Formats: sequence, structure tokens, C-alpha cells
Amino acid sequence: MSSKRSISISAVLTKEEETLREEDNSNTNPKSTFDFKSYMIHKANSVNQALDGAVSIREPRKIHEAMRYSLLAGGKRVRPMLCIAACELVGGDEPMAMPAACAVEMIHTMSLIHDDLPCMDNDDLRRGKPTNHKVFGEDVAVLAGDSLLAFAFEYLAVSTVGVAPARVIRAIGELAKSIGSEGLVAGQVVDINSEGLKDVGLEHLEFIHVHKTAALLEAAVVVDDILDVTKSSNELGKTAGKDLVADKVTYPKLIGIEQSREFAKKLNQEAQEQLSGFDQAKAAPLIALANYIAHRQN
Repeated sequence: MSSKRSISISAVLTKEEETLREEDNSNTNPKSTFDFKSYMIHKANSVNQALDGAVSIREPRKIHEAMRYSLLAGGKRVRPMLCIAACELVGGDEPMAMPAACAVEMIHTMSLIHDDLPCMDNDDLRRGKPTNHKVFGEDVAVLAGDSLLAFAFEYLAVSTVGVAPARVIRAIGELAKSIGSEGLVAGQVVDINSEGLKDVGLEHLEFIHVHKTAALLEAAVVVDDILDVTKSSNELGKTAGKDLVADKVTYPKLIGIEQSREFAKKLNQEAQEQLSGFDQAKAAPLIALANYIAHRQN
């Protein structure tokens, strides 16, 4: 899911938008008083509670169990944190941003469920657990993803409070555009069609990542590619080396691991530069998230 769109959605709900800072902030900015670890734990807990309440067990029981299985399977909740932090940056608050944050996470989860299907990436492991279709079957997994996608828009529309209806509509439009045939789907289609191709350039790869995961999370995508090569399945929580087996187009494949890391660093710096005009105390969570994404280990 698009980080740029994620931030745009939450910012639309108040007033503007922008970017992301680190895994352990003492490593990169010892003078900072912002406690990123505490922030991340607090926000993740808030998001998890909201998601748990949003998608409850009801009839038909099996589909809701499948939705909750993947939605509540863990994860760092970076995308919803971006929504909340961006909203707070421009004068909003967490309750105002939470429905948008949850909607983004529901759609992200949908994309993971569908990505893992045998007809797509055919993966057995996600977030350290068997993938949805391995537990519930391919048919229910497809429907669980579909249900999360539909419910994301319903939840954003009916649960957002304290925001002008026109802004909610704009947020829904931004979110829909980011995942359709000119967004996430476009990136996924080009990614699938690129497997095994030998003559693929950086511009082609950039199209995949800009559309599939979006501009402001490009740094995270580059790091994902590096981790797929360098980390084990246990460390990643998903099957390592899948990109190599599928002969996927990745930054490490085209430019090597070290240059990929340099590219991630460059994107991280560019993201932080976009925050230079904002109140630095309010921007601290976004700066910390940028560093976290660029330097994360799983």
C-alpha cells in the first residue's frame, strides 16, 4: 500500500501531508529526546485495539475468522502509524486519523493475502505463520481479502468523526486510486509480467515499486529486496529467497546489495528533507519512521 497515499489520506482528513525516522533513534541522533520505541509500541497497541474492534467474529463465522487471522497476525503497523503521525503533524489527532489508519492496514493485509496465493507469489509463510490460504483454503482466502478491501472503505466512511464530509470523500478517492489499475494493481501486474525477463532496466523496476508500494515507501521496498537476499525465513517471518527463485526484478538483482542500500539511504534523506519546514517536535515520529524503515532488519 502506498505510503505516499497513506500520508495523503490522513493529511486530507485534517489539512496536508508529508513523510517518515528509525529503529533505535539513539543510533542516529543521540541528542533527540523523542522515544521512538515507546511511540511505536503505543501506536501499534492503539491500532491493534481498533482493528480488533472493527472486525469482530460474527456470521458467517469462517470468513470473519479468516479476515481476523491475517489482519491481527502481527506486523509493525508502519502504514497506520504514518497515517496517524501525518495527521498529527498538520494539526489533527489520533482518534480523527484512526479509521483511515485502519482502512490502510486492512487494504495492506488484503494485498498480502492475495500476494501469497498460489496464482501469485505462492507463499506458505507470512508474519511467521502459515499464509491465509494454507489455513482456510484458497477460496476463503480470496474472499477474506475481498471482504477486507470492501470493509476498509465502509469503515473509513462511517467511522471517521470530527472531519468534514468533503475531506472524508477526498480521502476515500485517494485511497481507491492508490490501489486500483493505476496504483497497486498496476505495480502487481507489471511485477508478475516481469518475472524471468532478462532485459529490465531501473525505470521499469521503479514503476513497479512506485505503483505497488508507492513513492514514500520506496526506501522500505528497497530494504525489503535486500532482506529477501540476506535474511532467513525465521528472521523475516516470511519465506526468504522467494524473489530469487521466482527470478523477480529487484534492486539487488539490478544494481547489487550495496548500491541498493545507498539508494535506500538517499530516499530516506529526501523524505526527511520534505519535513524540514514543519515543527520538528511534531515531525519527530515521521523522521523516526523514515530511519526505521531504511534501517530495519525484518
